[in-house]
Amino acid sequence: MPGRPEGGAKERGLTKTENKMDTIGFIGLGIMGAPMAGHLLDAGYIVVASDHRSKPPADLVAKGLKTVSGHHAVAQAADIIITMVPDTPQVAEVLFGENGVASGLTNGKLVIDMSSISPIETKAFAKKINDLGCDYLDAPVSGGEVGAKAASLTIMVGGEEKAFERARPVFEKMGKNITLVGLNGVGQITKVANQIVVALTIEAVAEAIVFASKAGADPAKVRQALMGGLAASRILEVHGERMIKRSFAPGFRIELHQKDLNLALEGAKALGVSLPNTSTTQQLFNSCAANGGAKEDHSALVRALERMAGHGLGE
Repeated sequence: MPGRPEGGAKERGLTKTENKMDTIGFIGLGIMGAPMAGHLLDAGYIVVASDHRSKPPADLVAKGLKTVSGHHAVAQAADIIITMVPDTPQVAEVLFGENGVASGLTNGKLVIDMSSISPIETKAFAKKINDLGCDYLDAPVSGGEVGAKAASLTIMVGGEEKAFERARPVFEKMGKNITLVGLNGVGQITKVANQIVVALTIEAVAEAIVFASKAGADPAKVRQALMGGLAASRILEVHGERMIKRSFAPGFRIELHQKDLNLALEGAKALGVSLPNTSTTQQLFNSCAANGGAKEDHSALVRALERMAGHGLGE
């Protein structure tokens, strides 16, 4: 296969089956990345990770995850390299830092960034990878920890169609709604738009539930009733329940949603676009972070509204 390092899978200590499936390098085995990599292992892919900062999850190792030392070694061992890390600086470090992915690439490989990062920097990253004779896709996801575990993520892809078609079988093991939306950077633009909708819907659900509760209604029963009408949404279903049950262990942390809304607001400023409700919702996230909630799930935005109302749900 073009772009593979000299010597076959056996020579590298990685047993490759006869079905010619690509070997996948996966960098970023966190809340989202670990279950995503797990689905690839379950599908029969050889998956390689780095022990760069910590040991990979034991359950993935038990499924057959291979480990190597350093991101460059992941790139050397794999045909397709996936990154799933928190923010733009981390992607830059993983790809282009000392012993980064770029230093281990050879012609014909495919780099897929599934993080949610700057669309502008994404275009620059793609050009650098393309200049090395490799393809690049930006493929951020939506669906949170629930979607990652259920392999039902929405995947928004930017890049060339030939690279997308090569990656499609891999994406199909991790998600359900998979769309090539444009060239490099457009996947990230789509994700920013997604995060605007998600943030504002969380805020709307939180407002409605706090209002109903302070007015004397049972918020759980109000949510149940709303689920049968036009107000029904996945966020009302999942995050509304989190708010009521006070279940704020992170599926997607507030600090990460702050990062995404910063991308939206910075982009809006550059484009001369007004995003008034995005700005307001960011201030509510900022309030949560200032009160120690940066690492809580983004449904904990309700806490900011509860403080403003002088009323907690269930009181």
